[in-house]
Amino acid sequence: QVQLVESGGGLVQPGGSLTLSCPASGRTWSQYSMAWFRQAPGKEREGVAALRSSDGNRYYADSVKGRFTISRDNAKNTLYLQMNNLKPEDTGVYYCAARAGRMIVSGLRSPSSYEYWGQGTQVTVSS
Repeated sequence: QVQLVESGGGLVQPGGSLTLSCPASGRTWSQYSMAWFRQAPGKEREGVAALRSSDGNRYYADSVKGRFTISRDNAKNTLYLQMNNLKPEDTGVYYCAARAGRMIVSGLRSPSSYEYWGQGTQVTVSS
């Protein structure tokens, strides 16, 4: 069982930066593939960035490439999402997700691939 708790969300102006954190419980956390998803009002949950445990393969949504960076610190059992040059369309609730076991590359961006979810943290980009 893995418990995830996101933090770091807030209100930021366009062009600003935020770093989201997701500490996780679990003794084999380093073996979990991890991801960040977001959901805007009235829209489906979408994959933002993901990191496969087996080989470090990373996925980024086209809309965030070059602006967001996903990383993990296995010593701290924590997943991060560094978000730079934020835009109003980045607004939404951001969720941390985890999956144990095998993960195919195409599954990294799919919500149905993940077993464990945090409660979400709100990110609002507005002037």
